[in-house]
Amino acid sequence: MVCSKFNSSFSIVNHRLMGDGVVHLACVKNTRKLEGPDMIVLHYTAGTSAESSSIFLTRPDVSASAHLVIGRKGEVFQLVPFHIEAWHAGKSWYAGRGGLNRYSIGIELDNLGKLRFSGDLFVAECGRVVLPDEVYTDCSGDHPTYWHRYTERQIRVLQEICSLLEETYPIRDVVGHSVITPRKIDPGPALEFAFSELQVKN
Repeated sequence: MVCSKFNSSFSIVNHRLMGDGVVHLACVKNTRKLEGPDMIVLHYTAGTSAESSSIFLTRPDVSASAHLVIGRKGEVFQLVPFHIEAWHAGKSWYAGRGGLNRYSIGIELDNLGKLRFSGDLFVAECGRVVLPDEVYTDCSGDHPTYWHRYTERQIRVLQEICSLLEETYPIRDVVGHSVITPRKIDPGPALEFAFSELQVKN
């Protein structure tokens, strides 16, 4: 199978993403074939870098994985081929169906997630301090919450890959992790804001 979207810098060859900036890692713990896939589930890593998160998710002693990790500069790591199940959705439910690892492609975005405001600093769960210009403030609730911004390059790459996946597989839905399980808050409101910013620029 070789699929390439018109004008895309990526292609899919034998269920693997090909293109500049794509690195393939081995994730030998994942072997079961997907039924589909017909969904894409978006996550954030809450890790310190795309590479470190990717390496962590391929470890055989870690009971989580993903198909792709997209870095802040647009680099992409593929951990699991698109026709093999990855362990990213956990206990999940959407549109009358549970166990969504069986049907979905999991994409992790390198992002520190929800931040806490401590003193005059924005601090991630991992302890990293985030500069104010990389912080998105969500005022939709009773109190403001703070989130690590996604980069424009990251979102452009995500859009391109999702379009290619939709052309290649029978994808019906693209959802955030928090939509399919109430235990999770990723990918967070900063992702929707990043998409809206990109639409304005386009």
